[in-house]
Amino acid sequence: MRIWFDLSNSPHINMFYDLIRDLEADGHTIIITSRPLANTVELLDQRGLKHTVVGEHYGKDFFKKMFGYPIRVMQLRKFLKTQKPDLAVSQSSFHSPVVAKLLGIPSIYTNDNEHALGNKPAFYAATKILIPENLPVERVAKGGISAKKVIQYPGVKEGIYLWSKGEMIQQKRKENPPKGVNIYIRPEPQTAQYYKGKENFLDDTILALQDKYAITVLPRDANQANHYKQSKFNKIQVPDKPMSFDFIAANCTIFIGAGGSMTRELAILGIPTISVYQDDLLEVDQFLLKKGLMLHEPSLTAAKVESYVNSLQNSPPALELMEKGKAAYTLFKKEILKFEKK
Repeated sequence: MRIWFDLSNSPHINMFYDLIRDLEADGHTIIITSRPLANTVELLDQRGLKHTVVGEHYGKDFFKKMFGYPIRVMQLRKFLKTQKPDLAVSQSSFHSPVVAKLLGIPSIYTNDNEHALGNKPAFYAATKILIPENLPVERVAKGGISAKKVIQYPGVKEGIYLWSKGEMIQQKRKENPPKGVNIYIRPEPQTAQYYKGKENFLDDTILALQDKYAITVLPRDANQANHYKQSKFNKIQVPDKPMSFDFIAANCTIFIGAGGSMTRELAILGIPTISVYQDDLLEVDQFLLKKGLMLHEPSLTAAKVESYVNSLQNSPPALELMEKGKAAYTLFKKEILKFEKK
């Protein structure tokens, strides 16, 4: 079977990497498309995944996004007509199910962000929709979208690809505990359509902490990198290339995240995590807060960080979510293989 994955944002790479390699090992042909957004191209190259860049990212402006959406749909359709895929698979790629519909092939679409505007065309066009168990089906199956094509998978999205490494990372942390206090910070997704919060709102907190702790800021793009390379942030580290997730997880004392996926990834691995997300929290974030797997401090101050550091006790990996992640991974692969022609 020829399976097309549209990996159009950096979190999609971690989510599908093992599944892609697994399907390739079973003899399936994988076609990957990407776009230049939030280290996506660099991470794909870093992980050795062959891909074709199609289209561009149109920034945060709503009207530019609306203008750019059909352009990338048609660009993808033109490219994929020559590739002849049998199935489309994607996580929050609003283009993928629509392109699949135009190509006359089935599609599997998954998203755990119920607020994303692009879900509307994606949900309508998708053949199958997979959502986490904590997101009610009725939040998706409305406005003419059939509940019959919606499947809930166990746990949370991040468990699908972290189940195999959770215990390994915690073992590394026990054998080689992080030296000193290493704070990793992922700033806000400034260009995301769903993000309505402030920009650079962590600056004062970072400036107040940079003389006390080792701080690494993980920028989403060149603009953010340039912002945090200003002379006033002279004590923090800003990597020129995306850092290995495993390295971050093994060496991080506290993770502070202003976005979604990476914050949840560190939280369910048992890494002390503070979400500073500025908008309404998603159902999946509320779920993690109830589980006690992360804190939510949208108005985070240096004093709060210092207090958290002083009270810190590293939690064990969330084994329940790791086990559910393995079950969800199996479910994803099973749903994909249902479309294999006998």
